[in-house]
Amino acid sequence: MKLILGIETSCDETAASVTRDGREVLSDIIYSQADLHKIYGGVVPEIASRKHMEAIVYVVREALAKANVAADDLDAVAVTSKPGLIGALLCGVSFAKGYSYSIKKPLVPVNHINGHICANYIASPTLEPPFICLVASGGHSHVALVKDYETCEILGATLDDAAGEAFDKVARVLGIGYPGGPGLSRLAEDGNPKATHFPRPVNGFNFSFSGVKTSVINYVHNLKQTGADIPRADIAASFQAAVCDVLTDVTIRAAKESGLKKIAIAGGVASNAALRSSLSDAAAENGFEFFLPPPRLCTDNGAMISCAGYYAFMAGERAELNLNAKATLNI
Repeated sequence: MKLILGIETSCDETAASVTRDGREVLSDIIYSQADLHKIYGGVVPEIASRKHMEAIVYVVREALAKANVAADDLDAVAVTSKPGLIGALLCGVSFAKGYSYSIKKPLVPVNHINGHICANYIASPTLEPPFICLVASGGHSHVALVKDYETCEILGATLDDAAGEAFDKVARVLGIGYPGGPGLSRLAEDGNPKATHFPRPVNGFNFSFSGVKTSVINYVHNLKQTGADIPRADIAASFQAAVCDVLTDVTIRAAKESGLKKIAIAGGVASNAALRSSLSDAAAENGFEFFLPPPRLCTDNGAMISCAGYYAFMAGERAELNLNAKATLNI
């Protein structure tokens, strides 16, 4: 039995979790800064870093207390070291280094994208690699071939805006506050997804959402210039349909080409109901098993980092006290 403390501070959630053998979550504490950043329309990196420093001790203490685990009981401390906002990452990495040193436990670095993928192992105890996983969030849009617990091959990635980033920017144009994704999804429920056709660009297994975002923005601006009514719900639904079509198409094609029969989804955008439905239907139509975490495990959390840390720990991965944070992706 291995107990892993996972620490996550890659963006604007300060999170910590204790898991047993990777898949059993004993605690999962999340301090969200969403309300704080709402007035700015997006995450302010400097503010995010300061809030992480204020919250991290409390969050880790709560995670240990809720799990009824003492520091000496831990087998390792896992922490997100890349990718993300560099200042935010440094808060978690610096704390984890000091904490692991003080309790004399191994330090395990975790790739944030691997963490999102590992959320599926918590939600679906029977899931094992290999499989195809779509990772879609505010900063990332990747389709990955998960070869084993520690090895992923990126088959495609965003060439410009990530899916979640496009959601937030379109939401801003439609007058929806931050975070834009959930609000846009709720607005789209009252709209017609076929009201307006927005582009669905695809380049192999790569994504490009800048064009559809710009198309929506120009469409809204043209309506404003002519004094016409702006059908916000229809626009939201049509935009959402375009993004979901692209994400679904690429994921299914990647599964077909790889010859695998299992697909999974991860990341903040994976909590979008329309995308979950689109991929579920496409998977059933093509005879694929479909795995998806509950919405709480789609957004940033410590449980996914603890799970990823468990598999990295079992594979012998360790970090020294010179571990540094990296803003860019290298999966």
